[in-house]
Parts: sequence; structure tokens; C-alpha cells
Amino acid sequence: MTTTQRVDLGKQHPNTYKALLTLSAEAESNALDSGLDPLLIELLRIRTSQLNGCAFCLRMHTADALKKGENPDRIAVLPAWRETGYFSTADRAALGLAEAITLVADGHVPDADYEAAAAVLPDEQLAAVSWVVIAMNALNRVAITSRYTVA
Repeated sequence: MTTTQRVDLGKQHPNTYKALLTLSAEAESNALDSGLDPLLIELLRIRTSQLNGCAFCLRMHTADALKKGENPDRIAVLPAWRETGYFSTADRAALGLAEAITLVADGHVPDADYEAAAAVLPDEQLAAVSWVVIAMNALNRVAITSRYTVA
């Protein structure tokens, strides 16, 4: 971890940061309205943050998931979700899409990944997963760029 002082993007441009938080809240609301499990929404945020290496968001969303009743075992094996029986078909579809969106530079969300998710999730949930992950990626980038601290 670097100790170099950075500008806190949220404090320097609070209206922009508030807009991003509003986007994230709207994405969550749409995801819930689409029927996505609140625990899955947190797992999507955690997995996205794992891939991006955002300690600040990992701590926050792991705590949120545990408060909502997530099984600690599912969080522990999340990086290896493909190798476990902890996740439903819908969970797997959403996690696969989340990884493809987060790693967009590695294939521009390959058709195979998108089609695998589309085969399981209705359009409303497919879009909801995408927006949750897009918003989380943006928040990760703010926290990482600003070097938000984790005590």
C-alpha cells in the first residue's frame, strides 16, 4: 500500500460523488425490483471489488453482506465460486457476467459470457446485474484512486 497523499475525489467534487452514489442506489433498487436476492447483490459487489483489489469496498460490502445474513463460507469461497456447490444457477450466471464486465479489457464482455447469463437471467435481471456491477466498478475506481484507507 502506498502512503502517498491523494486528493479525495468525493470531497473535491461532492456533487459528482453524490451522483455516483445515487446511481449505485438506483441500480440496487432496480435489482431488488427485478427479483434479485439482496445477498446476491452484495456478492456481486464483493466479487467486483475483489477483482479490482479495492480493500475499502471489500470491507464495506463484506460487512453489509454479513449483516444481511450471508453465509461466511460463501464469502470465503467467492473467488473460487465455479468450484463450489454454494451458488445457484442464477448466482453463477450473475457472477460470471460480473467478472466479464469488470474485466472488460480482457475480451469486451465476451458473447459466451453474456449468452450464458442471458440463458438463465431474464432481461430485467440481466440489466440489473450489469448496472450493479458497472456502478461498483466506478466506486472501486474512486476509492482506489483516492486511496481510501482501511484501518
